[in-house]
Amino acid sequence: MIRTRIAPSPTGEDLHIGNLYTALINWVFARKNKGKFIVRIEDTDRQRLVLGAEKQIIKTLKDYGLEADEDPKKGGPYSPYRQSERLAIYQKYAHLLVEKGFAYYCICSKEKLEKLRKEQQAKKQIPKYDGYCRNLNLSDTDLEKKKIPYVIRLKIPKDKKIIIKDLIRGQIIFNSNDLDDQVILKSDGYPTYHLAVVIDDHLMQVSHVIRAEEWLPSTPKHVLLYQAFGWPLPIFCHLPILRNPDRSK
Repeated sequence: MIRTRIAPSPTGEDLHIGNLYTALINWVFARKNKGKFIVRIEDTDRQRLVLGAEKQIIKTLKDYGLEADEDPKKGGPYSPYRQSERLAIYQKYAHLLVEKGFAYYCICSKEKLEKLRKEQQAKKQIPKYDGYCRNLNLSDTDLEKKKIPYVIRLKIPKDKKIIIKDLIRGQIIFNSNDLDDQVILKSDGYPTYHLAVVIDDHLMQVSHVIRAEEWLPSTPKHVLLYQAFGWPLPIFCHLPILRNPDRSK
């Protein structure tokens, strides 16, 4: 079955026009193919959370005729549909990636990382994590026992071509050496977007990931996560961004 989704963050008072545009394409594609349209709330950014935004988002979609088949209010076979209620799922899979050798624990402090970033900028380098903790034999049990805060980073392979097949853009090739060892689980136990979106899309059986082209640079990281878990890839489709006549967003 065709299953599409939109996953807005409740960090504003309502949907912005780009969200509504993306929702429209997802809804139409699902309806055309007798599929399901899902609304999933990505509310893991707790500092920017706006109370009442989730309710307004669902109302706005309904007002424009884009009613979901599954959402936090209606529920569905893959509940819950709020990421803040799925933390145990993300934590389980993040630690599984470490066990399989596709991720690692990192104990670098914010001060160390900020110093590294400034040094790289001074050398006109693209800021990236230097891999200090990549080959350290760190145990989450020991870290938690000693109360040492840690994050989990994705272990990006070296010298690998990552091929993306996009419905609109065709084949796109990325070089893994251009990617950073992305944080996938933060020290507070909350996932970053990259981990959560892959796990949710797979577990909710999303067949087509239809989203704005600004997410295209993140897609190779998502492909690596799918491959690490041994999961089949969804079909990717990155839409042009809505722009003003002067080309601004």
